[in-house]
Amino acid sequence: MDLAAITIIQVINLIASLALLSIGLAVIFGMMRVINLAHGEFLMLGAYAVLVPTQAGVPLWISMFIIAPLFVGIVGVIIERLIIRHLYGRMMDTLLATWGLSLLIVGAMTMIFGNTMEGISTPFGSFTIGSLADSQYKFFTIGITAVVLLVAYIVLKFTRFGLIARATMQNSDQASVLGVSPPAVYTLTFGIGAALAGLAGAILAPISGVLPTMGAAYIAKAFITVIGGGEAILTGTAAASVFFGAINQTTTFFTSSVVGEVALLVAAIILLRLLPQGITGRFFRRGL
Repeated sequence: MDLAAITIIQVINLIASLALLSIGLAVIFGMMRVINLAHGEFLMLGAYAVLVPTQAGVPLWISMFIIAPLFVGIVGVIIERLIIRHLYGRMMDTLLATWGLSLLIVGAMTMIFGNTMEGISTPFGSFTIGSLADSQYKFFTIGITAVVLLVAYIVLKFTRFGLIARATMQNSDQASVLGVSPPAVYTLTFGIGAALAGLAGAILAPISGVLPTMGAAYIAKAFITVIGGGEAILTGTAAASVFFGAINQTTTFFTSSVVGEVALLVAAIILLRLLPQGITGRFFRRGL
């Protein structure tokens, strides 16, 4: 019973982590159709935006919830204005441009910080169930993910900005006729997606370690989750996170982490073979 309880917590934590690291990409790719191969580097920048201020004496929570998303969001706005803005509608060009951008960011961060892993102390301590112990930070990750998804849903569904953003992505010409500035909406949306990626990197930093190349460990999972989820940004990301997270963690529990990663990839291949448009292409078609 104790082992089952710990396993369930670990499965839910991995589901939450997948959703958290994918939501920023879901906004950028799902809404803007921009293949952002620098998403992993946005996560990495968020992790360093927590590490550096914390080492300088800034409280962890200020670094995590204010500095990291704000810094990466500003970086995203700059990148959108300088690079991405000129490539809308050219999916392969955005892929190549963001791939080159990811290499540039990794190289620059390696020159500054070196190719060594640094860590941030995990807050909250541990909890025990029977004779088994685990980190309380898992509950924090689960809770923050739920809050982020809820806030994103409220913003996109019930606010004026959410309505304008969705309308602009669907028909920018019509939105422009109604007085909306599509370039401004694109910039803000890309910046929000980058900020969400930065927040995810900041939250995952205490449990993953901080390294210039850490983004490579996340980018494939994020794309698998977003593509497997389908067109519905939030519903698809949440559904795919549950599906892939449960398979990955359950397989890892009975075998090893390597086999768990292979199982996730196999599950993605089977899912896209059976549901080419993703989970929300078959279910939750009217979901956001």
